[in-house]
Amino acid sequence: MGKDVPGIVASGPLDRDTNDRLHAHQGASLGGGWKRGEQNQAIGRSRGGRNTKIHAVADAKGRLLSLKLTDGSAHDCPMARPLISSGKVAKKLLGDKAYDSAELRRWLRGRGTNCVIPNRSNRKQPFSFSKKAYRERHRIENAFCRLKDFRRIATRYDRLARNFLASIHLAATIVWWIL
Repeated sequence: MGKDVPGIVASGPLDRDTNDRLHAHQGASLGGGWKRGEQNQAIGRSRGGRNTKIHAVADAKGRLLSLKLTDGSAHDCPMARPLISSGKVAKKLLGDKAYDSAELRRWLRGRGTNCVIPNRSNRKQPFSFSKKAYRERHRIENAFCRLKDFRRIATRYDRLARNFLASIHLAATIVWWIL
């Protein structure tokens, strides 16, 4: 008693009610907010609970070209640049409102790619985009639906991120072969 417990957020002397099992009301655990190893395994907390987010780039046929895995609380926009730069330069890039960023638009314009991304509702200076071209964005959604047909992907049975990503790559390869 009274010594620091390794791994807690705030260090200092422990009082006699520190152990959650002895206290009448449920409190925060001593782990500092993460379950053991979650931050390294692409598991994060969001509104729906603990989950993982799959970021992907698909071609015009809806076949997955590039995949990344992050925790469920990660935003989409920071992952766009590494995903897009891993492939060939495209004529146009379709994305949803989560990818609405002036920095991303400038970077894509510098690469010679036309952005087809709708504006967020809170944007002060809206950009123009082709609504006709945006109708083709359903292909990435269809690619994710085909990926989620594999139960192992839809429910994430794998504990390790590398095993889960390997399962996603295997499923994407099977889907590529079928199309």
